[in-house]
Amino acid sequence: MCLPPGMPRAMNVFESLEIVITPPTTFFLMSHIHDNRRVYTDGRDWPSEIEPTFAGYSIGRWVDSERAGRYDTLEIETRAMKGPRAYDTSGLPLHSDNQTIVKERLYLDKNDRSLLLDEITTFDDALTRPWTVTKRFARDPSPRPNWQEAICTENNPHVRIQNDNYFIGADGLLMPAKKGQKPPDLKYFGQAQR
Repeated sequence: MCLPPGMPRAMNVFESLEIVITPPTTFFLMSHIHDNRRVYTDGRDWPSEIEPTFAGYSIGRWVDSERAGRYDTLEIETRAMKGPRAYDTSGLPLHSDNQTIVKERLYLDKNDRSLLLDEITTFDDALTRPWTVTKRFARDPSPRPNWQEAICTENNPHVRIQNDNYFIGADGLLMPAKKGQKPPDLKYFGQAQR
């Protein structure tokens, strides 16, 4: 039950985010589950076949939005996302056809260069129209930021069996996650003799 949030929810950035820019690829490194992203900025076209992942396949391009001779905006399009995914922390599911397309524009705030803005527009068949939100990320001025490790499966008491959620109690035994929940089918396990 520790699936990564996937795109676009990964850009909620639950933990620290580090952006590493190289000529062919921009990396978004996050210390939450498996949210790391790879954005190809080497001018490639979309592959004819893409193996879906929760983060999807991202192609970006650097833009000189002010025509000042300096790239200041990263435009990204992400496709081939694997489900199930929720749109945001409300749990609103994205469409099961997994045809979501996410377009982003990342740039520094003109009034406060310590803020990174990410305009995210999601196109999905579960939505009545494209939905846009702008996320703001504050830069940590520390030369040695504290990178914390987040492992979702560590001490996670949730278990999914036959598409139902159960809970591991403090005694290590399986217990229902909701009132009146039936136990899972144990036909492949030997029954205890009474």
